[in-house]
Amino acid sequence: MNPAVPVETELRLAIDPDAAGVLRSHPALKGLVTGPARRARVVTTYHDTADRRLRRDGVALRVRRDGRHWKLSIKGAALRGATPGTLARPELEWKADGPTIDLVRLMTTPWRASFAKALRKGKLAPVFSTDVQRTTLPLAFGDGTTATLAIDLGAIAMPDGRATTTEARIAELELELATGDASRLVELATRLAADLPVAIEPRGKAERGYALADGTSPSPSRAREIDHDDDTTAAQALSSVVTECVRQLAANTLGFRGRHLGDPEWVHQMRIGVRRLRSCVALADGMAPAKSLDDLRAQTRWVLDALGPARDLDVFADQTLPAVLADLERAGSDALAWVLQLERGAKRRRRSADDAALACVSSARFTRLVLAADGVAGALRIATGGEAHARARKFAARIIDKRARRLAKAGENLAHASIEARHATRIAAKKLRYATEFFATLFPRRRTKAYRDALAKLQDALGAFNDAAVASRVAGVLAGPTAPATVAIEAWSAARTEYCADAIDTAWARYAKARPFWTRD
Repeated sequence: MNPAVPVETELRLAIDPDAAGVLRSHPALKGLVTGPARRARVVTTYHDTADRRLRRDGVALRVRRDGRHWKLSIKGAALRGATPGTLARPELEWKADGPTIDLVRLMTTPWRASFAKALRKGKLAPVFSTDVQRTTLPLAFGDGTTATLAIDLGAIAMPDGRATTTEARIAELELELATGDASRLVELATRLAADLPVAIEPRGKAERGYALADGTSPSPSRAREIDHDDDTTAAQALSSVVTECVRQLAANTLGFRGRHLGDPEWVHQMRIGVRRLRSCVALADGMAPAKSLDDLRAQTRWVLDALGPARDLDVFADQTLPAVLADLERAGSDALAWVLQLERGAKRRRRSADDAALACVSSARFTRLVLAADGVAGALRIATGGEAHARARKFAARIIDKRARRLAKAGENLAHASIEARHATRIAAKKLRYATEFFATLFPRRRTKAYRDALAKLQDALGAFNDAAVASRVAGVLAGPTAPATVAIEAWSAARTEYCADAIDTAWARYAKARPFWTRD
């Protein structure tokens, strides 16, 4: 991006509309507000082609009426390293005479290629509008940082007048950096989240508007590959990893806030994001404030404990029970009726576990966790202590090698290992896999692929063994340790783990032959 293009840095939070009125008197703002509040009706119309060319290029074209004034603005894609906590995007803005778009001006911007392609496909037209009452407060922090706080209350509207839904409601606050340190925004948001009903808002108004216009719904978000520069430092690489973890956590809150937990993948991907964050935090000692890292360890442990029962029951109900019932039906077993009854009990317990997971992710405590992780990412970007300035590739090679050796030790005599030993091997494999995912792009892709594929197959085999081993424990909790259904599932579990043990042996043999990609040999 052209360095002359201004960059907008903001932190966006969803807020309960009833709480917006008391926000201005919050103690966290005492001494920060430097002027009177400005109130105005702001109507912003987003334009694109019918095939959404601009959206696919990450470009938002807007015409805004702010009170009596008109503005034309363009926002580019989020810059690398931006998170849902502190989002940074290039933005250009001009005064306009009205709602008409100046096409000539578009061709003078860094996005002229996108506009040229869009216009060759068809004309620009309104896609949706946002209509909000905006209250803006100027802020100044003790270190000289300045910002604005904007409270937006309103809705998203379609140009054809289609009826809006609760999904179209806008109730959010934006902290936009003017000058100084973006970490001040995170600190203020954390104080506000201590006692106000706010949550990280991972989608901007543009993304929400397009989703409503096109009739799309959010889907569970998986971890993404992290693109590291060759000359990046260890601390900068870890900052990028934490940033990706924050993105995944924030994106998956949508499934909880929208109560889409009928799809178990929301819980699964949220737990993966939290585990990845914990695994990364373990590598950051000496590069970020110790208290911040310790707090993150404690808070992520809390989330995993809260989501664990929901995940166990999802696997039990969707994978284990269908397999057990099919085997019992084929065998004509008398235990079939008992297990069917257990299935009904599992559905009830599953709803309760989902409610607990929803309460966790919807809480202010979870919002503070995401903001704390965002703060750690910022601290790592400017870290100077410990191994912070080591070359990331050298640092990664050492970490991956260390975790590979731990896995090798844990996997000794795996063919005759106990359930507990296989569980320890699974955890070691998972930690190694996370490390290879964190730093894969620092190494040649051809060298990493075979190793990562073999490691993934090993982890899958160990995971299937663990799911079978856990089945009897879950059944015991649901029906009691001596119930006929539990006894039947224990027998199935014993047979299944024996079958999985053979798959583990095969996967381990393949993994053992995989060539380490982090060495130069």
